[in-house]
This record gives sequence, structure tokens and C-alpha cells, in this order.
Amino acid sequence: MISTNDFRTGLTIEWDGGVWTVVDFQHVKPGKGAAFVRAKLKNVITGAVIENTFRAGEKLPKAQIEYREMQFLYESGGQYFLMDQNTYDQISLSQDVLADAIQYLKENMIIGVQFYEGSPIGIELPNFVELEIVETDPGLRGDTASGGTKPAKLETGAVVQVPLFVQTGDKIRVDTRTNQYLERV
Repeated sequence: MISTNDFRTGLTIEWDGGVWTVVDFQHVKPGKGAAFVRAKLKNVITGAVIENTFRAGEKLPKAQIEYREMQFLYESGGQYFLMDQNTYDQISLSQDVLADAIQYLKENMIIGVQFYEGSPIGIELPNFVELEIVETDPGLRGDTASGGTKPAKLETGAVVQVPLFVQTGDKIRVDTRTNQYLERV
């Protein structure tokens, strides 16, 4: 059990029949009345975000989330197959569990998979991935004053905005959290 006074960003709790992660919280001590904690919670399974108010000191069960490093093997018929790095067990995940991470999955990539009560509920991609550009418009020579960008399609199907000097065939580093170009590799 964990007290609402111990809320921290990223803490995972069991509440209202679901598993929730604390996105934001604020301890409030009004002039009159008892203190309370206002929290913004995200449902780990559905992705829904809600705000709720808890009494200060209220006890809630902490969710036991297990993280395992797994290797992405391949995709077949909308199922994505991963292998545990330690036990070599294979699991398949649907597009619903992977959500937006699909656009950065590359064969043999190591990712973190979150498990709750033995079933996978989400994944954590590496913060940065190196991918090749398969399609982009040619940049205009000498157009450096505008500092413009252009869309580029990556080998995984993701589209990111890149500077004008980047060409088809270049390898680039992309931040998976913000979907932004960082640098050429």
C-alpha cells in the first residue's frame, strides 16, 4: 500500500478496477478543511487520462509492473512477435498494445515490455533510433537562409520533418518520444 502523500510522477497504482500511472499531482492545503491531493492519472491499459482528488494520506495498492527486455523479431498478419532475451520465450502483441510505437519498430531491435499479472500491457522504445530515409524530396541548393524542413519517409514507414540538406539514403537519428529529427549518422 502506498499513501497519496507519496505520489510521484510515473508511480503505478491499482485504483477503481484498473492500473493507473500518475502523470501529474499536486498537494493542496486549503485554509479551511483537510488537505488533499489532486492527481492526473493515465490508465495503463486503455490510455485514458482522468483527474481525481484523493484525501491526504489515503492508502492505495501499488501495482506490480514487471519490465522485460525483448527483441522484436517480425510482423505477420497484424501480430508483432517478440522474444525474451533471457528465456528465449516468444510472445505476440497486437497493434493495440504497441500503439504508435509501430512506426519505429525495426527487426532485431531491443525494447522494454511491461507486464501486469503476466500479460503484456505496453512497451518502451529506446529514446533514440537510427533509421534510413527511403523517400524525400530533393533539397534546393543554397536555400539555407529559410532553415526550412521537408517530410521524409523512413524505412519503418514513419514520416518525420528533416532539414533540406538531408537526402534519400541518409541514415538519421530520431527521438522516439517527440518524433523529431536529431542528426545525420
